Amino acid sequence: MRAQVRIVSVAVAIAATCVPAAAQLRRIAAQLTPVVERDSVRAGDDVRAALQITLPEGFHVQSNKPRDPSLIRTNLTFSAPRGVTPVEVVFPQAIDLKVAGIDEPLAVFERTFVLGVRLSVAGDAVGPLVVPAQLEYQACNDTMCFAPSKATTEWTLRIVSAGERTAARHQDVFAGIAFGRGEKPESSTSTEPTPVRASAGANDSAALDDFVVQGTTGGYQGVSDFLRFIHNAENGIKERGLFEGRGPFAILMLVFLGGLALNLTPCVLPMIPINLAIIGAGTQAGSRGRGFLLGGVYGCAMAVVYGVLGVIVIVTAGTFGTINASPWFNLGIAVLFVALALAMFDVITIDFSKYSGGIRFADSRRGSLALAFAMGAIAALLAGACVAPVVIEVVLFASNLYAKGTSMALALPFLLGIGMAVPWPVAGAGLAALPKPGAWMVRVKQVFGVLILVTAAYYGYEAFSLFSNRWVNAADVTSSVSEKIKEGWHSSLAEGLATAKREHKPVLIDLWATWCKNCLTMDKTTFADQQIRSALDGYVKIKFQAEDPDQQPAKGVMQRFEAVGLPTYVILRPKS
Repeated sequence: MRAQVRIVSVAVAIAATCVPAAAQLRRIAAQLTPVVERDSVRAGDDVRAALQITLPEGFHVQSNKPRDPSLIRTNLTFSAPRGVTPVEVVFPQAIDLKVAGIDEPLAVFERTFVLGVRLSVAGDAVGPLVVPAQLEYQACNDTMCFAPSKATTEWTLRIVSAGERTAARHQDVFAGIAFGRGEKPESSTSTEPTPVRASAGANDSAALDDFVVQGTTGGYQGVSDFLRFIHNAENGIKERGLFEGRGPFAILMLVFLGGLALNLTPCVLPMIPINLAIIGAGTQAGSRGRGFLLGGVYGCAMAVVYGVLGVIVIVTAGTFGTINASPWFNLGIAVLFVALALAMFDVITIDFSKYSGGIRFADSRRGSLALAFAMGAIAALLAGACVAPVVIEVVLFASNLYAKGTSMALALPFLLGIGMAVPWPVAGAGLAALPKPGAWMVRVKQVFGVLILVTAAYYGYEAFSLFSNRWVNAADVTSSVSEKIKEGWHSSLAEGLATAKREHKPVLIDLWATWCKNCLTMDKTTFADQQIRSALDGYVKIKFQAEDPDQQPAKGVMQRFEAVGLPTYVILRPKS
């Protein structure tokens, strides 16, 4: 009973590390109701419209002028058809919301609020006209702010001739809107920088088929690093990572040896003779052949458990690049690994392998293959802190490979389990080929602890980098991108690819977002350098906005280029 309580306690503690991540990734849906002041509009007149916005109870959204520049402001952008020009957007008065852990209150809008919109209709316009718009917002409650969200809406305008009468309606909605005091919408001719929306769709996917990927890189790149990236891409040089260019054999051997080494941990090695006695292998098997078979089935059960669990995680994880690019995900892994490392140094106890020795079966069941398989599965789950870090790391690595199209990655968790299974048939046959437990195991345990701490530090650094990369004013990023567009960069993926194909030029695609600090830094430093400008002089350069990597079209483009975060840079060349 005490063992069960301890198991549940640790499970709750580990799950608790994941709760903040799940909450932060949650998106709060808003209900949008578009309203037009008049049932019909005369050609050449202005028309007032409104957008009623309602959030779930207890939630508010950031105002259009948030005090914290790291948060997304409420923004309404238009895709107005020919004959309609957005003139003004009127936001309501913001209120202060006190959020736990934040010193200054946030400037937010009420749970239910109204945006006013003034549209100008051309004199030659004919209707009906549909005016699509997109609302970008970030919801907060009194404990935290959630992931930025987007929602679409549209107004339908019935156009009539100048002599026809129009009737007003919804006057209560427009009563509190101070038209004439609003902001120019981002689709107007304002002198302020406007957001650059890179389009991508099915036609763009087909257009990309006419190009060959020469190279990809990501994150901040200094001048020398980016010049090397350009040089390598142009000359077909692939930089070798830990496993890249070494073939699958190196990966398979490393994972296999890692599984074999797990048998030297204090959670596994001392249990070999105990569990062999339970299943009737070893000296109790009657023959070495029978003991070899029982030990082999026991070990295979361990491989099956790790393999099945690993495949489930890998297949259901979706786009691992997107998950891995989440700072909350990396922070959760870092916290979990710190806890596991503390267990290696005996600061905390989360090792449950000793409880497998308390499991007893009738002598009549000893020697059965079913019992051997069941005990192997149980032992795999009870291995505890000694094997969890390696299993998690292999699953993360395999998920990354699988997301990039390497189906072989599904076999890696199985291979790790096979490495752990190798000594069991040898021990089951009664052969004295295994090392004896002793004081040396404490050193092995401490070495594992150091390696786990190093891994935790890596994930912690990744989380900090991803968090700091989002501490940026979105308006500054938008302004920087607008400057690049004026210098000749393309904001449309389709347009840029068509130009490159027509002129047979190489392509540089810059995947960016308004929350990406390194995107702004690259524009202001590396891309401003004269050497980089000269190196890219003959390129068609495209700014592709991947604002929400979980949604199309950004998701498809990032998957195609195996991008795991922003910024990402891709060099293409047209197929000859």
